[in-house]
Amino acid sequence: MSTDLVFTALCPGEAAQYDPTFNGPIKKRGCTDIICCVLFMAVILGYIAVGILAWLYGDPRHVLYPRNSTGWFCGIEPNQNRPNLLYLDILKCATSVNVMASVLNGFQCPTTQVCVESCPTNFTAVGLQSYFSKPADVFQQSLCVPSLNLTTTEFSVKDIVEKELCPFFTIPTTPVLGRCLPDISALGNIPEEFSNIQGLPPSINDTVSLIRNGTEDIVNGFNAREIGVRIFEDFASSWPWILLGLVIAMVVSMLFLLLLRFTAPVMVWVLIIGVLGTGAYGIWHCYWEYDNYKRASATITDVGFTTNFNVYLQVQETWLAFLIIISVVEAILLLTLIFLRTRILIAIALIQESSKAIGHMMSSLLYPLLTFVLLLVCVAYWGITALYLATSGGPVYKVVALNSSMTPECGRINGTQDCDPQNFTSSDYPGCPSVSCIFIKYNDEGLFQRNLFNLQIYNAVAFLWCVNFVIALGQCTLAGAFASYYWAFNKPGDIPMFPVCGSFTRTLRYHVGSLAFGSLILTLVQIVRIILEYIDHKTRAAQNPVARFILCCMKCCLWCLEKFIKFLNRNAYIMIAIYGKNFCVSAKNAFMLLMRNVLRVVVLDKVTDLLLFFGKLLVVGGVGILSFFFFSGRILLPGSTFRSETLNYYWMPIITVVFGSYLIAHGFFSVYNMCVDTLFLCFLEDLERNDGSQQKPYFMSKNLMKILNKSNKAPKKGKQKD
Repeated sequence: MSTDLVFTALCPGEAAQYDPTFNGPIKKRGCTDIICCVLFMAVILGYIAVGILAWLYGDPRHVLYPRNSTGWFCGIEPNQNRPNLLYLDILKCATSVNVMASVLNGFQCPTTQVCVESCPTNFTAVGLQSYFSKPADVFQQSLCVPSLNLTTTEFSVKDIVEKELCPFFTIPTTPVLGRCLPDISALGNIPEEFSNIQGLPPSINDTVSLIRNGTEDIVNGFNAREIGVRIFEDFASSWPWILLGLVIAMVVSMLFLLLLRFTAPVMVWVLIIGVLGTGAYGIWHCYWEYDNYKRASATITDVGFTTNFNVYLQVQETWLAFLIIISVVEAILLLTLIFLRTRILIAIALIQESSKAIGHMMSSLLYPLLTFVLLLVCVAYWGITALYLATSGGPVYKVVALNSSMTPECGRINGTQDCDPQNFTSSDYPGCPSVSCIFIKYNDEGLFQRNLFNLQIYNAVAFLWCVNFVIALGQCTLAGAFASYYWAFNKPGDIPMFPVCGSFTRTLRYHVGSLAFGSLILTLVQIVRIILEYIDHKTRAAQNPVARFILCCMKCCLWCLEKFIKFLNRNAYIMIAIYGKNFCVSAKNAFMLLMRNVLRVVVLDKVTDLLLFFGKLLVVGGVGILSFFFFSGRILLPGSTFRSETLNYYWMPIITVVFGSYLIAHGFFSVYNMCVDTLFLCFLEDLERNDGSQQKPYFMSKNLMKILNKSNKAPKKGKQKD
């Protein structure tokens, strides 16, 4: 009894029966999984409603632009020419020394903030001798609050300092994300006179420590904008060559797939022989090492137990163990190759047939562009909705004392009273000259704001479902197109016109519910995985070894479950595209069909994975090496104005080309992989439906029939295989 018959007995299912009217994807079909289709449409409508609510209540300017103490954004009207936010007293941002900052729990720095055209770049300080000067001679108008006019104000220098209308000291700062933050590299040059300035610590070292404490969360990002500008300059000067590299990757990927019909047998056998040859070399090397150490009488008893594993490589027992292990693996591979040689030939023939199918349907190689655009829309909608939801609360302002130690009245102001910066007047608090109304955070009160977390969860779940649906739509569409190729008796004459477009229309018209059903199952598993990862991240510090082991096992099981569901969904979509059944029936039929031919499934899967891995390695590695030699200046093109010396970071274009090449290769090869899987299921159905007689001729190619020692005994006139 053959192995295929054994698996057929173990997983019988119901073999496909001959149907004289069947000649490819069924045209007369009805809508499937309508309940799930209605549910998916309801979720989409709810997703749109969430987006509308987020758009109505949200304001992304809260994230994109900094806001000054009066509530106006920097960088847009009326502060169009003042894009940077300046903290007049950066020392008050240090929560370890400022009571008000601690009360506000880090929401905002309790100091006056103004929009400025450019950040200060030098050291200045207002000493006691400056209190007798005119304000216009001491302060810079561009660094003061807009309501203060230094030439006409009645305030003295002391009043301005106490009310914090202008900075009483400045240090070199760097604009980071629109905020003027201290330049840490310049703090070592603080003038000695800073130790005598009222309001500053008497020690310069203390001043430096407070400045670092006030900005410790973002000091590592001081050079982020500068690096970003440099990277942008590199892209601006090298984008034509990056585009050329991606075009080369696309051409190489396409040629690789189209030439597989000629090169697949050679490549597969070369790779198999290479694996066996590597194993043979490993056996020889292990025996050589074992023989040398045996002659030297180096045994493991001379070493004993040690944590230095390199010592074990110097004894004969280690190499003897390696020799036995590699020999056993090599023997298993040889026996597998001998007994599965026919199935390997079938896999090669199906790979060649897939290359022919793609050659007849070149439009299928363009379909990944549609999938990419739809995925881009999903990602963009999710990101924009999340941004608008995160900024949906209105700004909250509180009354704070900028100098709580000035008077007892200032000490009683605890930062809990709301205020309106547009209508706030400090005269309402005559006992505290340093009182001010500053922005604290965004409002989280109200029905909509209280449910922001739930809406963000809905946003994430709907996003995952939409992404999985888009991928399922692409798989089902390509499966329908490639199935129409296989079941065309005379190729290419019987292939329908525009098979990809026809399959896409058929899928959207009848099977949205089935695709939504399959993608929902996958989404639920992914949600459980995300929750488990979140729990692991939050409890990692408190976990004991047993808890870590249990979590690791659970994550491993869920990963395997997700892989299995993806495999089952993929084959279910193929059956849906061919027969138009609902998801559950299609998944059952596909699974039973595969289990009746499990050895063929394993061989085809591994041979295809080997080929596609080699193809990706060829495309990504080849284009990556070429881009490295070009962007590093090792390859010079005659007459080109581009010079690698002008790049700030030559590795950024290289990374971009390599990443883009991988995405392009993955897009092309995903089409090819879907073609192989579809033709394989059709091939298995063909074997069960037909027997090669005049009434039930095979639809497979002559090459496949030759491998299986089958033939169409009495084909009808005019129905010759190509």
